[in-house]
Amino acid sequence: MELSSLLNRFSEPETLKMAKLGRELRAKGVDVIDLSLGEPDFDTPQHIKDAAIKAINDNWSHYTPVAGFLDLREAVCTKLKRDNNLDYTPEQIITSTGAKQSLANALLALVDEGDEVIIPTPYWVTYSELVKIARGKVVEIRTTVEAGFKATPAQIEAAITPKTKVFMFSSPCNPSGAVYSKAELEALANLFKKYPQITILSDEIYEYINFIGKHESIAQFTDIKDQVIVINGLSKGFAMTGWRLGYTASNITLAKAMEKLQGQFTSGTCSITQKAAVAALVGDLKPSIAMTEEFTRRRTTTLALVNAMPGFKCFAPEGAFYVFPDVSSYYGKSDGQQTISNASDFSMFLLNTAHVSSVMGDAFGEPKCVRFSFANSMENIEKAWARIREALATLK
Repeated sequence: MELSSLLNRFSEPETLKMAKLGRELRAKGVDVIDLSLGEPDFDTPQHIKDAAIKAINDNWSHYTPVAGFLDLREAVCTKLKRDNNLDYTPEQIITSTGAKQSLANALLALVDEGDEVIIPTPYWVTYSELVKIARGKVVEIRTTVEAGFKATPAQIEAAITPKTKVFMFSSPCNPSGAVYSKAELEALANLFKKYPQITILSDEIYEYINFIGKHESIAQFTDIKDQVIVINGLSKGFAMTGWRLGYTASNITLAKAMEKLQGQFTSGTCSITQKAAVAALVGDLKPSIAMTEEFTRRRTTTLALVNAMPGFKCFAPEGAFYVFPDVSSYYGKSDGQQTISNASDFSMFLLNTAHVSSVMGDAFGEPKCVRFSFANSMENIEKAWARIREALATLK
């Protein structure tokens, strides 16, 4: 059997790979603490679950419109106006089976073979692989801890060529936790005004998990709004990872293109999830706020523990729920059996020695760093970092 060459163009997500390895160790009786997956360790708020139960009892169990029920798309518009002061109509909203599918829809609707997609590092692991699936070319802009892991207009402009089709970024950022301020986004908007042929993919899935103030969207700048595809969803802010609901807000031409693609891949997402999503988007935000307050406490604890690690250099995340320290001072060290040559070796060493799972930075475009989640209990966070410190002390 000869498989499609498509499968050779992209890699399995390292986040899922590390979670899988952790599960395999756990199945053997090993006590593995998972700091690899980006999933809130909270249950979905009760009012959202109640809406889903009602939808089941009311027999919302049939096919839905590809773009999503009208009341859901109206709820997205209400949310965007309430939280972001963005004006969209339901025709500009496409709901899908998670923000990952929304990203795929957008890139497949835009990118042809050879088109260039500019992505600042570090970036979520799936960005580069989706570009490869679309036969595009990834153009990385290297950012640094010292620059707060943010790309400047000058860096971006230097990377633009006649083949540039898309600029793709997240704020708050997975994995760095960087959050672009309104002034920084305005500077980017002023740049992209000069390049109307470039579409901006703005991944805002971590919007509610912000430690420094109000979330800002690049779509707020009128001159470039039609160049922007806002990508968001319910997984992070509402603890609804398994429900699978993402959405895009864009100009109508792009919305119709993404709807056409989705019509052949999955059609509309789960009908029950859609009804629950309405309750999430227009309902009480207190549970989401409470989650962010708890993440804030965990961030404080995690940063204290990380900054106490010899040789770590760590940016204090402004959003999301990860730390992304530079661990390269350990490269070349050994415990007598294993030598740490790169971030992958470092993560595997921690998994097999400390029994703590993480994700190597290569997957995010930053080979000196490793991502650790603090979407876990305070008890597990403290236990995990004690194990990490003990394991690292064996490296010479």
